[in-house]
Amino acid sequence: MLDRINKYLFTRVDNAGLVLFRIAFGFLLTVEAYGAIATGWVRRTFMDPEFTFNFIGFDFLQPLPGNGMYIYFAIMGVFGIAVMLGYKYRWSMAGYALMWMCVYLMQKSSYNNHYYLMMLLTWMMVLVPAAGRMSLDAKLNPERKSISMPRWVQTLVVGQLLIVFTYAAIAKIYPDWLDGTVTRLFMKSKADYWLIGDFLQLPWVHWGMAYFGILFDLLVIPMYMWRKTRWLAFGLSLFFHLFNSAVFHIGIFPYMSIAFALFFFSSETLVKRFMPAEEVYRGDEVRIPKTGNITTALLVGYLFVQFALPLRHWFIAEPVLWTEEGHRLSWRMMLRTKSGRVIYYIVDKADPNKKKIAYSYKDLLSKKQYRSFRTKPDFIWQLAQRIHQIEKEKGKDVEVYATVRVKVNAGSYHLLVDESVDLASVSWDQLKHASWLLPAPENFTKIEKKKDSDSSTQN
Repeated sequence: MLDRINKYLFTRVDNAGLVLFRIAFGFLLTVEAYGAIATGWVRRTFMDPEFTFNFIGFDFLQPLPGNGMYIYFAIMGVFGIAVMLGYKYRWSMAGYALMWMCVYLMQKSSYNNHYYLMMLLTWMMVLVPAAGRMSLDAKLNPERKSISMPRWVQTLVVGQLLIVFTYAAIAKIYPDWLDGTVTRLFMKSKADYWLIGDFLQLPWVHWGMAYFGILFDLLVIPMYMWRKTRWLAFGLSLFFHLFNSAVFHIGIFPYMSIAFALFFFSSETLVKRFMPAEEVYRGDEVRIPKTGNITTALLVGYLFVQFALPLRHWFIAEPVLWTEEGHRLSWRMMLRTKSGRVIYYIVDKADPNKKKIAYSYKDLLSKKQYRSFRTKPDFIWQLAQRIHQIEKEKGKDVEVYATVRVKVNAGSYHLLVDESVDLASVSWDQLKHASWLLPAPENFTKIEKKKDSDSSTQN
């Protein structure tokens, strides 16, 4: 069995798709780095805030002082250009991958699944032989030139994409998505868009987006894999991702998703259209290295982890829509709207009356952080820890409490956090449900009839 798997994975296939993706990916990485500077993203995310909401456990990753983050992203852009040109490819790709991983782990205020996928892809691209041709490395060192690659490269990328899009489809199968509530709420904020704003408010558009989104995510990769539906998949992909780019302004992800098509079209098609001076590899040589079994085990293990991670929220007591536990790293993309109201209170332990005093925390946060932290328990916990630290530096030992009300989709506001728990004294466990989160109310995503009028003014 293992021999057959190894024979399949290490059979040589043409590398045109990988090489073209490297060029497109390197260009997009460059745009991401320099675009983050030009659009103010670096300033808003790393320079304006007093502190960042890093991934818990990575507190040692902090933004560089002064204009350091501008220099940081400028260096990333240089690495992106080198990847596109195929110069010192593995070092350049590894440099970008490491720096992007630090950016990802350093802050969560701008978290989205696209950034997570980009982190995974950058490390994948470090491992694959993407500079075999149409690269400066191959030109400067002709002995490195190759027009083939082992099939495991394609298996890795296609397997990852299949997991991403399948889980994205499955996550959408819940009542508020199926009845068009979520897409209606998404489009409500787009009403002032030039030309298409009114169109985006039509009920049939909301329904169409909801069901097309599910079907597209579920079927696009299988359609790419079947030769007869490949061009249809590409046409639908162009429409879907360009629409998302125009409406949601989600950076390079739509264009990166369009570039994934390069892994599915035949080498003859790609070489004819984009690489006319190159030849197509037509052999079927099998080269199993001494480390073949290890490579196979790592490939299977990685894809299994990617398959398992999105399932973890099913083992948590409360719904992921309510607690957010298990939301990240799970391809739960563009699924819901949430808003929250947060009041912190501190109690000086030296005060015999244990008087609760409202704490003014807004000056600690940038506008971007304030918008994103109010519905996420780990953010709320981290800010409580920060408040405790600030007061400790002033010579006070305080308890920190929070009143947090959260609204999901078109629902009403409900208490999320146990108001009697001192958040400064509890620890955060990545593997366990936070006991200080209150159970989800029944039908928490729906407006209670007696509060219809109030909620409609808050949406």
